[in-house]
Amino acid sequence: MSEKFDAKLEQVKGSVKEGFGKLTGDKKTETEGMTEKLAGKAKEVVQDVKDGVEGLVDGVKKSLDKDK
Repeated sequence: MSEKFDAKLEQVKGSVKEGFGKLTGDKKTETEGMTEKLAGKAKEVVQDVKDGVEGLVDGVKKSLDKDK
């Protein structure tokens, strides 16, 4: 769960940085924040997929164990 938390934290930091860039008119900071936010979202999606696959594998293992 820590990886997912880290991804959410990265999204929040990116959003803050993006907002600060918009507020100050600093396009570079705004773009960096947007990039960090998107990277955090991508990491979260990857973790969700990983968790889903692990759940599927566990389900198949349990199903095979019942058949024995």
